[in-house]
Amino acid sequence: MALQAAVSLKRTPLYERHRAAGAKFVDFGGWEMPVQYSSILEEHKAVRTAVGLFDVSHMGEIEIRGPRALEVVQRLTTNDASKLEIFQVQYSTLCYPHGGIVDDLTVYRLGAEHFFLCVNAANIDHDLAWIVEQAHGDADIVNTSAQTAQLALQGRHAQVTLQPLCDIPLDSMRYYWSAQGRVQGIDALISRTGYTGEDGFEIYCPAAQGPDLWSHLLEAGAPYGIKPIGLGARDTLRLEMGYALYGNDLTSDTTPLQAGLGWIVKLNKGDFIGRNALLKERAEGFTRRLVGLEMIDRGVARAH
Repeated sequence: MALQAAVSLKRTPLYERHRAAGAKFVDFGGWEMPVQYSSILEEHKAVRTAVGLFDVSHMGEIEIRGPRALEVVQRLTTNDASKLEIFQVQYSTLCYPHGGIVDDLTVYRLGAEHFFLCVNAANIDHDLAWIVEQAHGDADIVNTSAQTAQLALQGRHAQVTLQPLCDIPLDSMRYYWSAQGRVQGIDALISRTGYTGEDGFEIYCPAAQGPDLWSHLLEAGAPYGIKPIGLGARDTLRLEMGYALYGNDLTSDTTPLQAGLGWIVKLNKGDFIGRNALLKERAEGFTRRLVGLEMIDRGVARAH
């Protein structure tokens, strides 16, 4: 009788830190990730009232460089990347020709000919293949996911936690902007972004230095009640804010217009993949639409 080999789950550079903290783990898109450390409700409240630290190193990072890099990003994404200044960030989607969503992502402009895309963990390989295919060799495309750790510091005390460790002023950093800096001596890309609805920062650094950065941030945030936050509260926080999750609310059968993301679809910017289908849908109207439901009794909404 043949036995099926166990599927080997990927781990972030911070796995041992999570295990030492007593995290409970789950399989998330092929990654062994902490779902909670204490209780999901306690971690949710920590982000809403104080500050929380997330390991999001499972997310993907793809860089696009070259004289035609902007042209490639414009062709691939629904938002207008030509509007981005250096170090500005933009929320966007990749679409198929029929208008369905390949993935949602953030687009960073790090230079005149240098873009950085942060994509969803379960979609890294698929997104990379799609981007390379659609780029037609017009830009240099590199997947830097394995070399990158990403931490998200979220909550009203995020800035006072990070600033003493950081060599750049955070007061002047606007929402959806970023900067290169050092955090406790670690080279990092720091952006004022996140997916919780709170003020906060996402910090990208070399993978090998991710565990040290995690420890520095937890130590700095101790006076403010910082807690490590797992995927459980990450999901309830984004759901409470009405932020979409790929694979749940966004799929290849959902268009950005159906998902309420018309504000990141710039139909007048010129041609991009999916534009004709989205123009047709906008002209003819929607046959389906993603909506939010409010719980009026005690309970937690579940799938289906």
